Amino acid sequence: MEHVLGPITHNIVRRALSYPEFRELTETLVEERKTTGANQSEAYLEYTRLNHQRMHRWDKTLKISAHMTDLVKSIEEHQVWLVITEAWCGDGSQSIPYMAALADLNPLIDFKVIMRDEYPEVMDAYLTNGARSIPKLVAMTADLTCELFTWGPKPKYLIDRQKAYKHDAQGLSYQDYLAEVYLWYAKNKNQDLELELFPLIQSTLIV
Repeated sequence: MEHVLGPITHNIVRRALSYPEFRELTETLVEERKTTGANQSEAYLEYTRLNHQRMHRWDKTLKISAHMTDLVKSIEEHQVWLVITEAWCGDGSQSIPYMAALADLNPLIDFKVIMRDEYPEVMDAYLTNGARSIPKLVAMTADLTCELFTWGPKPKYLIDRQKAYKHDAQGLSYQDYLAEVYLWYAKNKNQDLELELFPLIQSTLIV
């Protein structure tokens, strides 16, 4: 547990979106052919449309293991889980539904979502190797004075796979690489995400 006087304030948390509000925003953006952030390219609009479909599918099909369920339900102190993302973020569409489902298991967890480009001061406090990589989950005590843990932007397997691809694509196009990533997400069914989040959540428990 790290004591911080960081950029996450009570005002930011109050203004942040709940998961249902984030889902509703994404649906509205798709209907209006828009996305979040400054980049309104056709590619980003298509990413947003696909993400809406992915989150809808995960909301209906994701499963949480019994031991993770027991762990989350054992939390006895209020926590704030703040996710930094954007509607066009593909990795966010794969992991945020699972995080939100975890939070739903315990009323002591306040799950909130903010857009990266609306809060650069928050994003810049949680860079990944100097980059504004999303999604990023920041868990804090209810008074926002202690950082409990952070996670993101994706499971370690995909971080390593991305590094390998950037080093040597081996003739694989970027679109084919992305297809490989999303196939991995579909087959993995949040298992790696759960394995990575379990010890982080466990570390927040008072023993």
